[in-house]
Amino acid sequence: MSRLPAFPALRPTIAACAVACAMLAGRPAGAQTATDAGAANAASQAAVAAGLKADWRAHLQRFEEGYFAANPSFAVSQGRHDYDGQLPDWSAAAIRQNIAWLEAQRARTAAFRPAALDQTQRFEREYLLARIDGDLFWLRDASQAFRNPAFYIGTLDPSVYLTRPYAPAVVRLKAFIAYANRLPRAARQIRDNLRGPLPRTYVELGINSFGGYASFFAHDVRPIFADVQDPALQAQLERALAAAAAAMQSLADAFKAQLPTANQDFALGATRFAQMLQATERVTTPLAELEAVGRRDLARNLAALKAACAQYLPDGDVHACLDRANRDKPADGPVEEARRQLLALRQFVVDHQLVSVPSDERALVNEAPAYNRSNSAYIDVPGPFDKGMPSVYYIAPPDPSWSPADQQAYIPAKADLLFTSVHEVWPGHFLQFLHSNRSPSAFGRLFVGYAFAEGWAHYTEEMMWDAGLGNGDPAVHIGQLGNALLRNVRFLCAIGLHTQGLSVPDCETMFREQAFQDPGNARQQAARGTYDPAYLNYTLGKLMIVKLREDWTATRGGRAAWQAFHDQFLSYGGPPIPLVRERMLGKADDGKLF
Repeated sequence: MSRLPAFPALRPTIAACAVACAMLAGRPAGAQTATDAGAANAASQAAVAAGLKADWRAHLQRFEEGYFAANPSFAVSQGRHDYDGQLPDWSAAAIRQNIAWLEAQRARTAAFRPAALDQTQRFEREYLLARIDGDLFWLRDASQAFRNPAFYIGTLDPSVYLTRPYAPAVVRLKAFIAYANRLPRAARQIRDNLRGPLPRTYVELGINSFGGYASFFAHDVRPIFADVQDPALQAQLERALAAAAAAMQSLADAFKAQLPTANQDFALGATRFAQMLQATERVTTPLAELEAVGRRDLARNLAALKAACAQYLPDGDVHACLDRANRDKPADGPVEEARRQLLALRQFVVDHQLVSVPSDERALVNEAPAYNRSNSAYIDVPGPFDKGMPSVYYIAPPDPSWSPADQQAYIPAKADLLFTSVHEVWPGHFLQFLHSNRSPSAFGRLFVGYAFAEGWAHYTEEMMWDAGLGNGDPAVHIGQLGNALLRNVRFLCAIGLHTQGLSVPDCETMFREQAFQDPGNARQQAARGTYDPAYLNYTLGKLMIVKLREDWTATRGGRAAWQAFHDQFLSYGGPPIPLVRERMLGKADDGKLF
């Protein structure tokens, strides 16, 4: 069992006093002149400040290293390849130890008195407390390691070894083999932790995801490393893949065995859902008020869609309008279309002075690899320790086993793809991480929250339309609104499923009737709401950013201040948005997030 480092308690006031007292030592009592006393006082204050600054910096560094030790997959994703090949220890004892470590880190962080820190340090203190509180909520309060397979699925993803060229293929192959050799233990721990009974959507997620990993290890890894001409390594790879595939299939089979006892007990409940929002995003708005905010935004977007459709297809209803818009497919496929879109989108951002572009880096666009096509589009952005690595925007092709009609339907329409490209690249996730990787705070470069990241990416979709993207073309507006309505229904389904007794079938109906999703996607989105209750963060984050922008720019020139607002907003890394609001508005903050 791995152990986290046992950090000594930090005592900032005592440490600072020791520095100051050492500077005054050796002078007889009463021997100071007024000038001497003033100078000594100034020196003492400077020493105290320096000591506190050093203590705070050391505390952050110790937390980060301890966090990496407990979460080596996260460390690797951030570019700390000294953790290559490692997986977390998910035994019940190790999880308890991790909780205890986080609780101790919280106490040590809280011991730094805000009045003794400068403005930047106070912000970092709240940022760190929020990160710890979020992790403690999922581990301790919601007990996700013992209830939810989603807790594990993303952490097992080995794509960093397969698609990120941070080292020669032979080095990455060795790291992958070490990772694969650890999968049987991980599978046993997951099976022990998730014995059930579990909600049916959780069980189905486990069957599909762990079964998908088994198929991936059995069929898709070998070609990636086929050029490594080392028979001994290739033999090690074969053994590791066989064991990994068997372990994942055994885990999938264990979930299949749970189907007869599966239930619908997925809801967090109103109290715990509100606790989730406070702990992970620092949002304390009452749930009834949040729901009302979400319904207003849904109604606004539905009205806008009807107006856009009245322009686009005056003689048809909304369904006919969307059907026509969805038939406007890229002639040479979505990958080539996205490459063209990125060139135009970057230029649009620059020409309209929307947000600074801090480097000449560009995201590549590739077809998603065969082992990772569960998402239709996503971006892989290297972490701050992976210098010079390319970011890749992946677009998944349709499954070739589908009927020709289903394959054609899966390909996104040009307008829909345009706002996916906005969301993922310009000026969404890719540009956001260009900024966060350059944050003045090392902590901000590492820890980017759910509502900050997805809220920003979703916010940019409407912001780009408002800035003139598409030149008023209703077809383009329909593409933007389709994405917005999907996120609106996620917001309302999350609240309904977890606090109001909304059923999964009722949530499916909401996705079909109010977000105009096809039945298959509606089922998938409704199921996701049960095991990802925080997927309301897309709309939650967007709405908080819109309110902050309007409040901040109101006294700074309105639209003319958008670039300054966006640059400052992105400079903080990725903390809970209420912390950014407090920092940006100061005494002018009215405290209203929406």
